[in-house]
Amino acid sequence: MAALQHSPVTFQSRSPTSAAGILANKPLNLSFSGTFPSFKLTSKFAGKSRSGASSARMSATASGSYATALADVAKSNGTLDTTAEDVEKIEKIFSDKLVLDFFCNPTVDVEKKRSVLDEIAKASSIQPHSANFLNILVDMKRVDLIKEIAKEFESVYNQMTDTELVVVTSVVKLESQHLAQIAKQVQKLTGAKNVRIKTEIDPSLVAGFTIRYGNGGSKLIDMSVKKQLEDIAAELDMGNIQLAV
Repeated sequence: MAALQHSPVTFQSRSPTSAAGILANKPLNLSFSGTFPSFKLTSKFAGKSRSGASSARMSATASGSYATALADVAKSNGTLDTTAEDVEKIEKIFSDKLVLDFFCNPTVDVEKKRSVLDEIAKASSIQPHSANFLNILVDMKRVDLIKEIAKEFESVYNQMTDTELVVVTSVVKLESQHLAQIAKQVQKLTGAKNVRIKTEIDPSLVAGFTIRYGNGGSKLIDMSVKKQLEDIAAELDMGNIQLAV
């Protein structure tokens, strides 16, 4: 790490107001007052659901199409970065099982779902076109795809902005200057215009860290003590022996 040069990195991390709290504390008889521009999405997403591999392929195609549509709208109105922040907020909100179950429940009236969405959008400062996007997912009964859409949007965003996504996994949280050094090194390796870092914590690494980048995290730089111990065990033909650390 001593050879790496310091480079500033911008980290975007905001905690949206709890949607579960809105569901628990707000009455569901609110009126939907949002008026937003519409998206140009084809009716193929409204088709009948199928099972097995065919259904999985359709879901993947739908997720990519929705993500691309949102990214195109954001790029056209100059809000691509802010929309990326919206998608992060949305993904976090709908990772709450209570929230996801509410919006996926077919017995809940659509107008009630729209009313809650309106409250969530206001509380989380989500842009109008992002809020409209959520309403479309409710209307098309595709809220269950939000996690996949967020993943696809990240990929589209990275392509549009020539951004290399780097996932840094460590035992403890790394300092900003260390992450900046990692970003600089990955930028040299890939030639990307921008580098975006995500951090994860994994105590099993013992010490050190790993760096994943490339298409789908296909490239790995492993500087963890766990990897070093595994290498030593392999060299000594001790693969079946558990090392106590």
